[in-house]
Amino acid sequence: MLWCAASALLLLPALAGWWLGGPGTPPAIEWQRARLFDQPWRWWSAAWVHYSTLHLAANAAGALLVAALGMVARLPARAAVAWLAAWPLTHLALWLRPGLASYGGLSGVLHAGVAVVMVSLLHEPSTRRFGVVLGLGLLVKLLLESPWGPALRIDTAGEIATVPFAHAAGALVGTLCAALWLRGLATQREAQA
Repeated sequence: MLWCAASALLLLPALAGWWLGGPGTPPAIEWQRARLFDQPWRWWSAAWVHYSTLHLAANAAGALLVAALGMVARLPARAAVAWLAAWPLTHLALWLRPGLASYGGLSGVLHAGVAVVMVSLLHEPSTRRFGVVLGLGLLVKLLLESPWGPALRIDTAGEIATVPFAHAAGALVGTLCAALWLRGLATQREAQA
């Protein structure tokens, strides 16, 4: 249930912002390198910024897919907490990418969500195979995007500019947050034994 709430918290404000404001973005909420530390709310609000209808539609479809993955995997509330923790950390990690002045969109945080699902599936023996397949798919996608290449990648139609580094940062941060959650769970079980 909390996984669905986290998905809604990511998607609904993005849809509402689009409905109220249309294309473009208010500069007050997109991620901006120059405002990274004096306006930390951007670590969260950047996820709600979309620069075109196609950009929003692609991220909305991705958000629904990640929500469905979490529901099918029957992830516990702690997995959703790991995903929510990865949200601002993903955007904070964008600071490590030289040449990136601004950013908006859900994609980095959605990759974090996929990583949390992957780690959760890998943790359970009955779902480990699905976790391996999901992890390999995520790894191949990230490698094909070349996050070490140009900061921005424009699609052939010129409709969407993606930031491959955001996808890689989200996947890494999501993996780390999920691993910390699982470590805390193991420590808790040991203390109870």
